[in-house]
Amino acid sequence: MNPEPVYVSRYEQRVKLVQDVLKANTSLSVEESRALAMKLLRTLDRIPEKVR
Repeated sequence: MNPEPVYVSRYEQRVKLVQDVLKANTSLSVEESRALAMKLLRTLDRIPEKVR
């Protein structure tokens, strides 16, 4: 029997991607890299599209 697919939002996918990059390139813990990833994405999302 196949397991039910688990929904992962686009936001969570983006957080995971940034978190993995931070974790691989810094000495941050998993929790710290996730918190920083969320702050980075929040900041990037507030930059107007024309400026990005």
